[in-house]
Amino acid sequence: MKVYIKEHKRHAGKWIYEGYKSAWTHLGYDTEYYSDLHDIKGDDYQLMALDGDVNFSNISKLEKANRVYLHTQPNHFPLPWGSHPNFVSTCPLNVIDVISKMDNVYKWSFGMVTDFHKKWGHVHEIPLAFDSINYRPVKDKRYEFDVCFIGGWADNGFNEKMKIIIEHLGPFKASGLKCGFFINKNISHNDENLILSNSKIAINIHDAYQRKLGLDTNERTFKSLGLNGFLISDHVEYIKNTLPNALLAKTAKDMFDLIMEYIEKDLQATKNKNREDILKNHTYKTRVQEFLSL
Repeated sequence: MKVYIKEHKRHAGKWIYEGYKSAWTHLGYDTEYYSDLHDIKGDDYQLMALDGDVNFSNISKLEKANRVYLHTQPNHFPLPWGSHPNFVSTCPLNVIDVISKMDNVYKWSFGMVTDFHKKWGHVHEIPLAFDSINYRPVKDKRYEFDVCFIGGWADNGFNEKMKIIIEHLGPFKASGLKCGFFINKNISHNDENLILSNSKIAINIHDAYQRKLGLDTNERTFKSLGLNGFLISDHVEYIKNTLPNALLAKTAKDMFDLIMEYIEKDLQATKNKNREDILKNHTYKTRVQEFLSL
């Protein structure tokens, strides 16, 4: 049976669904990306789809599928973010009514399921994960940093992330630490893997809505713990509940102070424990197994 997976060519979706595609393949499934539901052929398939792809003209693709794992966006996300299409489902409400009655469709969100999803009925919470197939720790002294961060401004229409990143990274200029900070550098998989694997401490910084609402985290959280093993993140309530082994900093000063506290400590035992936890509980392979168990 073939598994069709939505193709993303950029941004976080590219890495998320690449991780899922590798996991399905690793578990023995024939996988293929789709860009338009109309392009899917045959009747014997499972489907990882996005709610925004579905309308009455292609809902038959969901009806024919053996199983559909439909990633749902909230319909009433809070302002100001709820006014931007990045945060709102574009699936028509009358189509949502039809989908919610289909027994072969399993709706899911990688963030906490709240009243924002209520139009969808029952939605499963399945977090993001670590891509343990395409990323593996590799030792290389050329990539050793005291502290590292790899990310981008990720402007979601409000341009909030730039200010947050500058606020958190600014204190390191006079710290004397060897910092591997790569912002909007289009770092390759290999370089990202090596930087995270060989740095002493990894940090993570989230979007404003994630910090405010606490309903989800980014994929970097799992990647940092899976490769580096020691993560200090800005405070997001979802991490506190999902990955208690990550240290959380409520302010930029708190983050800097935590790094200066731990930079001279032997962190190897902690790193090994955290990596083992991620490999056991938080990979895309384990997420696929969660989907199959629904």
